Amino acid sequence: MSGSPGSESGRPGAELTSILHGLWDLFSVAICKMGIIKLKPNKAHIFLVNYITIKQFPGQFGGLRGLTPPLLKPNKEKQAGTTPTKGELEGGKVRLNSTKLEAERGDSGQSPFLLDFFFLFVVSDEEEASTPSAVPPGVGSRALERKDSEWSLGESPAGEEQDKQNANSQLSTLLVEKPQSGSVKVGENITFIAKVKAEDLLRKPTIKWFKGKWMDLASKAGKHLQLKETFERHTRVYTFEMQIIKAKENYAGNYRCEVTYKDKFDSCTFDLEVHESTGTTPNIDIRSAFKRSGEGQEDAGELDFSGLLKRREVKQQEEEPEVDVWELLKNANPNEYEKIAFQYGITDLRGMLRRLKRMRRVEKKSAAFSKILDPAYQVDKGGRVRFAVELADPKLEVKWYKNGQEIRPSTKYIFEHKGCERIMFINNCSLTDDAEYYVTAGDEKCSTELFVREPPIMVTKQLEDTNAYCGERVELECEVSEDDANVKWFKNGEEIIPGPRSRYRIKVDGKKHILIIEGATKADSAEYSVMTTGGQSSAKLSVDLKPLKILTPLTDQTVNLGKEICLKCEISEHIPGKWTKNGLPVQETDHLKVVHKGRIHKLVIANALLEDEGDYVFAPDAYSVTLPAKVRVVDPPKIILDGLDADNTVTVIAGSKLRLEIPVTGEPPPKALWSRADKAIMEGSGRIRAESYPDSSCLVIDIAEREDSGVYHINLKNEAGEAHASIKIKVVDIPDPPVAPSVTDVGDDWCIMNWEPPVYDGGSPILGYFIERKKKQSSRWMRLNFDLCKETTFEPKKMIEGVAYEVRIFAVNAVGISKPSMPSKPFVPLAVTSPPTLLTVDSVTDTTVTMKWRPPDQIGAAGLDGYVLEYCFEGSTSAKQSDENGEAAYDLPADNWIVANTELIEKTKFTITGLPTDARIFVRVKAVNAAGASEPKYYSQPILVKEIIEQPKIRIPRHLKQTYIRRVGEAVNLVIPFQGKPRPELTWKKDGAEIDKNQINIRNSETDTIIFIRKAERSHSGKYDLQVKVEKFVETATIDIQIVDRPGPPQLVKIEDVWGENVALSWIPPKDDGNAAITGYTIQKADKKSMEWFTVIEHYHRTNATITELVIGNEYYFRVFAENMCGLSEDATMTKESAVIAKDGKIYKNPVYEDFDFTEAPMFTQPLVNTYAVAGYNATLNCSVRGNPKPKITWMKNKVAIVDDPRYRMFSNQGVCTLEIRKPSPYDGGIYCCKAVNDLGTVEIECKLEVKVIYQGVDTPGQPIFLEGQQQVAFPSAGSSCKAYLLT
Repeated sequence: MSGSPGSESGRPGAELTSILHGLWDLFSVAICKMGIIKLKPNKAHIFLVNYITIKQFPGQFGGLRGLTPPLLKPNKEKQAGTTPTKGELEGGKVRLNSTKLEAERGDSGQSPFLLDFFFLFVVSDEEEASTPSAVPPGVGSRALERKDSEWSLGESPAGEEQDKQNANSQLSTLLVEKPQSGSVKVGENITFIAKVKAEDLLRKPTIKWFKGKWMDLASKAGKHLQLKETFERHTRVYTFEMQIIKAKENYAGNYRCEVTYKDKFDSCTFDLEVHESTGTTPNIDIRSAFKRSGEGQEDAGELDFSGLLKRREVKQQEEEPEVDVWELLKNANPNEYEKIAFQYGITDLRGMLRRLKRMRRVEKKSAAFSKILDPAYQVDKGGRVRFAVELADPKLEVKWYKNGQEIRPSTKYIFEHKGCERIMFINNCSLTDDAEYYVTAGDEKCSTELFVREPPIMVTKQLEDTNAYCGERVELECEVSEDDANVKWFKNGEEIIPGPRSRYRIKVDGKKHILIIEGATKADSAEYSVMTTGGQSSAKLSVDLKPLKILTPLTDQTVNLGKEICLKCEISEHIPGKWTKNGLPVQETDHLKVVHKGRIHKLVIANALLEDEGDYVFAPDAYSVTLPAKVRVVDPPKIILDGLDADNTVTVIAGSKLRLEIPVTGEPPPKALWSRADKAIMEGSGRIRAESYPDSSCLVIDIAEREDSGVYHINLKNEAGEAHASIKIKVVDIPDPPVAPSVTDVGDDWCIMNWEPPVYDGGSPILGYFIERKKKQSSRWMRLNFDLCKETTFEPKKMIEGVAYEVRIFAVNAVGISKPSMPSKPFVPLAVTSPPTLLTVDSVTDTTVTMKWRPPDQIGAAGLDGYVLEYCFEGSTSAKQSDENGEAAYDLPADNWIVANTELIEKTKFTITGLPTDARIFVRVKAVNAAGASEPKYYSQPILVKEIIEQPKIRIPRHLKQTYIRRVGEAVNLVIPFQGKPRPELTWKKDGAEIDKNQINIRNSETDTIIFIRKAERSHSGKYDLQVKVEKFVETATIDIQIVDRPGPPQLVKIEDVWGENVALSWIPPKDDGNAAITGYTIQKADKKSMEWFTVIEHYHRTNATITELVIGNEYYFRVFAENMCGLSEDATMTKESAVIAKDGKIYKNPVYEDFDFTEAPMFTQPLVNTYAVAGYNATLNCSVRGNPKPKITWMKNKVAIVDDPRYRMFSNQGVCTLEIRKPSPYDGGIYCCKAVNDLGTVEIECKLEVKVIYQGVDTPGQPIFLEGQQQVAFPSAGSSCKAYLLT
């Protein structure tokens, strides 16, 4: 074990040397015959490894120092199928298969060959293999130089490597500084640097570091390898570093650096040599090269080469007859340790595992011992063991120790000295010799473990098959070869572990081992086996039941309710059993007891209940025998009347179903008989019938009637006795409906009604009445009272005027509500309207007076049929002070008032005709509906019958106060209202001349004039003067109408200059501007070859422009469109000549322009205007301001700045300032101010906002309702101007 090169505990020094010397005798002759190299014993070592690469370990073998390990490769003849007889070392892998050597070139890129064995040749430091000595006989020096020879020996051709390096240097376009080969001592650091010039690179290049030809070192970065990269901005050089920290011997080898950028590639190779710091020959540790490293482990970042090696299965040698327990434990799973310890007689398993763990530790190379103890030794009990070590210095004193105690020579411990070898024998080994031993030489020591194995224990007396009955004690007995031996018992292959709760006991008496089973059951029937370290035995156990006899069976019983029930039986065996009732297991309670004494089984019920009746069965355990018995419980009948009154009275409502269920008891169930007045009530399907059930008797009356009232009898009878009871049944009903009510009086929304009580109260006193009403045209009744009305009079309220209603009555007693009475006669609540409002004079002539008014505030549901207008002459009445409304009232007989209208007036305006001139009259108006005429509305003063002259006044709409602009072809329809009496005379003129009525239509009325143009033309533009004349009074107004059209093209477009890629253009504005200002120009260009026009500049305001970014060598034409508010001109003016963009352009000198001062103090271009707003609807205030720098806008209300008020939102877009007031109220009215401030000045502008509140009518002050019409009401508010309008 210690000499195995692949084991963990073996050392690659002396142990490998001793083993490989033995292998040399087997292979030296074959190797020399192959003609590869001549080797001598003790001068070289051959290591047998699995797929090892020489090139990975150049620094570990002294004989190959400074030399890249060669590799055999097949030549053309080998590929053709010839068998090679000579070889050449090329740098890569060496393989041996039988007597043929095969290899492949390391840089061929092909998959490696699969071979059986691999050999690694290492030349010792004492004598290096030189090229001439290694040449087999018959091969001259020329064969070494031939590249196409079959096999040759030597290093890689230096010329080829130099040519490759020269070629790489010529192709190198990225690396400006390459990593250089270097050497480092073990434990020191070394850094390799590569630099890349980045002047022509747009992004960072990609770099990769490799070891050998395949291993990417990016995945090995860790504590021993670090990759860094930096960028110098001034020199634009990328620096890449690979730093190896605390170098180890296996880090030596060939490395490669590759740099890529897009389609560029560069690479270079360099070598690393690692030397011992002390200068001594390094220890060869092949296993360290195969150590795997993982992320997160201590060895993360190790240069691990195992990824390059191909795993191969190695044939295992045939096992020796003697089993090595230490090897079994070493390779076994932890859960198999106990089984192995028991099988091979290991007594101290825990100690052995502790020693096994220490044994696995890798020992360091010793300077005092040339050969150390093996990791472990094994010997049978009573045998002899030999411990031997070899000293490097025979003069060193050696001491042996056992568990830390020095061993002295005796008959048990014998010491021998043979040259440098020191030997200790241990005779007659016992279990006490199983311990840890170590030997010291000077300051060093080496240790080992001794395992003493006991002889196997044999089974001398086998187990015997056994038969037993259930409940008996069973003993299984065997004998072994040793006293108190360790024996294990098994049942059906599972180990039996005895314990306090186990039914199994194991008894040991010397060599006898007995398994005892107390109270055997059928489940114990199985195959039992015993196992020792040297043998085993098995036997079958069969457990059966004894025959059962019934000595006393169970008997059927009949008992009275409340008596004791006792079921008893006796069987021949003393075994338990189970009781069941009606097939279900019996549970033991305080009411039911189960008794088992010996062979007697009892079931006792102290007080029998009806539920205890049934079929009882006793079944002994483990037997199929059952003992049945039937129990019956009887009880005399009984009638239960607990749910009835004291006098056993039952009340039922007439028309409902009566189901009188009387609980009864008795066992067996009694028979019930119902009767009334000595007449039996039979069971069946009649209206009155009886129904019988096991636990109750029921009397059923389907539809109860008044005649069903009376006394009913019930009789019960069974074999245990009889019972009798009487029950009184009373049938009640709802009262009859009352007589139809009568309505004695009505109002605008109320009436008074009364009625008579019903004739029959249903056998129960009347508790009150419910009243309902409905509209005559409706079928939906509505209850008016939810509390019973005790009286026979009621006053319904909240009815709608003018709607016909009907009412009805319900009588209520304890049973319920009667049917409704007949409806009353229809009646209609009516009320006159309130007086008309706002009676005013509309116009007066010499013989007529026109009055107008507004409808009443309260019309009512009866509606409004019309109005009556009355007048009387002054002098025929005397005026009172005032009426309730504050208006003058007149005390006149009805005959003095003259009705002006013969029929009701539907409109709110009427003209009284036929009046004498200069007379004075009083006027009043009444509203009339179905209820009559309302109170009159008087005009406040007498009216003089004489026409009044009203001066004319023209009311120009706001949008006509500015120039009215329309496009050609659009319609013009303007309405201008005016005032004046009598009807004024109207005169229209255009630019001081009469209007041509064939082109312009004029329509006049008493209140407005309309000017209409169906299709506007530019000739219709001008100033229109309107004159309104009433007798000698004249009013004039002017309206400016502008009809616009698209402009004409510019007059002339010229090319002023051409330089470089630029062309300077100029043009003359168009003659026809379309009756509107020119707002800009659009410039287009076209290549002379294609003449396709492309827009270059749009909305250009000047009459000259410079066109840039033209294509050199092309020839261009240009054209210009004029633009006004109607759009672009239909045609464009094109340059007469073309502009050629010459390839050699001349230098253009930019003209010098003086900077224009665009600064300007703030100025409002559109002022605020006074605004009316409606309460509850958002309102906005708008104005526009300009200034440079951009002015700061501040809004104020009543000279107070508006800041962070959620009711206001302020906007400013392109100089347009907007203040939005969210849902204003009357208190939001006032003076609003917009203030604009910049560095050049401050400007303010104000406006007045009035908020109108629109109401529909006022029931009480402060409770408005919306509708049309208006009556001005003032709302006093500090600093606000607010008006409310009551609309009718």
